[in-house]
Amino acid sequence: MWELVTGIGLAAAAGLNAYIPLLLLGLLARYSDLVALPESWQWLTGGWTLGILALLLAVEFVADKIPAVDHVNDILQTVVRPTAGGLVFGAGSGAQTAAVTDPGEFFTSHQWVPVACGLAVALAVHGAKALARPVVNTMTGGVGAPVVSTAEDVTSASLSVAALLLPALVLVLLGAVGYGAWTVLRRRRARAAAPETAPPPGGGAQRAGGSAEQG
Repeated sequence: MWELVTGIGLAAAAGLNAYIPLLLLGLLARYSDLVALPESWQWLTGGWTLGILALLLAVEFVADKIPAVDHVNDILQTVVRPTAGGLVFGAGSGAQTAAVTDPGEFFTSHQWVPVACGLAVALAVHGAKALARPVVNTMTGGVGAPVVSTAEDVTSASLSVAALLLPALVLVLLGAVGYGAWTVLRRRRARAAAPETAPPPGGGAQRAGGSAEQG
């Protein structure tokens, strides 16, 4: 069970930020005993791989905090984040971690299944993020973009750490992410459904004229 939760947590984290879970998984596998990746995923621990991921993370960190640029970035990440989600789900669910000591046969016998599951989870989270961000930018005049982006980065990092070390916490964090996305989208629908309350043309002049006649 916990290997499934680990994979879901990492994939959801990739839906928010593609590079944080990949980089964390590679670093822990290379420099600690907390994660032992399967042989087929050892490329994640390579120096070039980690360096490229760190560079891409730095670019993503800046681009996602600039209004308008964040929207373009979300479009570009529509392919990257689900792909990363599939990779981390496959690697994390098959890894020997502090929380997952016996990966299930479900994952080891059908290698494509965890990748497909991770892709779907990351795509769903990315879709919610991409829909919610324009709402936040509109409601805050763009000021909220860096705040929300930072919160997403923190959430992605927290999900990644929890997925590898304390999977039970993943369920709580995913519930909080889902509630936040639902709240933002509900406000978006409410704003779209609210009727415009502009005053009728000439209404002010008519009232002024009526007051003058009464006087």
